[in-house]
Amino acid sequence: MTYLFTYGTLQDLQVQEFVFGRTIDGLPDHLLGFKKLENAVYERYPLVVQTQNPQDKVEGKVYEVSEIDLKKADIYETHAYKRQKFPLESGKKAWVYVENSK
Repeated sequence: MTYLFTYGTLQDLQVQEFVFGRTIDGLPDHLLGFKKLENAVYERYPLVVQTQNPQDKVEGKVYEVSEIDLKKADIYETHAYKRQKFPLESGKKAWVYVENSK
């Protein structure tokens, strides 16, 4: 198992049912050194941006997921996002969807 940190629509139970085929339980956590921008992708969806300031943090949830779950989430998040691993306040290292600036 691996961890996925979410800060937007993947916390919604209906979205989880659509993406994963089930709802998943997450725990509150924080992504350090980031800020959350609302309506930043397609003028509708949030995005986190790295600030390098350890006092900046984004509230979200961390989920224990499988590799298959991650592949499903990649499809849902589209090419607007890319997945990278970052440490969380809890000490866990989790995948996070950030801007895909290809």
